[in-house]
Amino acid sequence: MHASCPAFLALALAASAAAAGSPTGTAPSATPESVTGAACPALLQQNVLRLQDEKPQSLCQYRGKVVVVVNTASFCGFTPQYQGLEALHAQYRDRGLVVLGFPSNDFAQETGSNKDIADFCENTFGVKFPMFTKTRVTGKDTSPLFRQLAERTQMPPRWNFYKYIISRDGATVTAFNSMTTPTSGKFMAEVEKQLARP
Repeated sequence: MHASCPAFLALALAASAAAAGSPTGTAPSATPESVTGAACPALLQQNVLRLQDEKPQSLCQYRGKVVVVVNTASFCGFTPQYQGLEALHAQYRDRGLVVLGFPSNDFAQETGSNKDIADFCENTFGVKFPMFTKTRVTGKDTSPLFRQLAERTQMPPRWNFYKYIISRDGATVTAFNSMTTPTSGKFMAEVEKQLARP
């Protein structure tokens, strides 16, 4: 049976943020990173495995872009946000935005194989944005990327579909919880703000 996100967890998410649907955790880099020219920000100096074929990928290929990182799950009440994420990616791709999806079973709602996840995303929501293999986003085995995102924003994922907007130079990260949809006004405003910056 596929579980859905319980209402009480959604309420807890809202309480954990300063205000439901508001951006939280905007923070400059704690220690200035050397980002000059086409240098890769420290936050993107990660190697991950592509979902479809499990081939290694460097996140440095996205340097210079506004990056939206999302921890996803196939069987959650927030799973329809895939549609908004794909629309966001398609709308702003030519302006330098990329959405990166990281499926996770940390909340017991992504139990399938990487192939199952890839098929679900493509067949159900037509996902074209880059997706990567199942990832730990909480606990002692948290991936380096999500550990750094949590440190930078003081907002680790407490459920599926937390979203982190990373500026082009990697100096600023803004976090949004599950209840903020990719098409919400405040989320879109932050995307537009970061896209407007060089």
